[in-house]
Amino acid sequence: MRLATSTLLLAAGLTTAQAQGPARGAADGAARGEAIAGPVGAVVGGAIGAAVGTANGILGIDRRERFRIYAAGERRPSFRHEGPLRVGTVLPPGGVVYYDVPPEFALKGYNYTIVNDHPVLVEPGTRRVVEVID
Repeated sequence: MRLATSTLLLAAGLTTAQAQGPARGAADGAARGEAIAGPVGAVVGGAIGAAVGTANGILGIDRRERFRIYAAGERRPSFRHEGPLRVGTVLPPGGVVYYDVPPEFALKGYNYTIVNDHPVLVEPGTRRVVEVID
């Protein structure tokens, strides 16, 4: 019974993992789980935090729409990419223009570009897509 109660408390406390992505969500979930229910709570919290972080991506639900509207308003040219566009896609070294993410979105270490008419967040060093904003 204690584990079930702890799991529910933990799940309720992980709302901040929404905008963090899987790695940070897992770390925060594990820390909160351990604080609530000890080592077992850390395992459960890590799994829940990663799932919540993955489901909501880097921007999170609350900032996705704002970012999509921002990017549309900038009217940047769209790069045409053949094949599926998804998280993990590595964009080619040439032909893509990357832009700084405005400070209000608090996403240091990422750029964005427009691919197939969709804004995408990209890791600048690897050119790997980390989020597709639909």
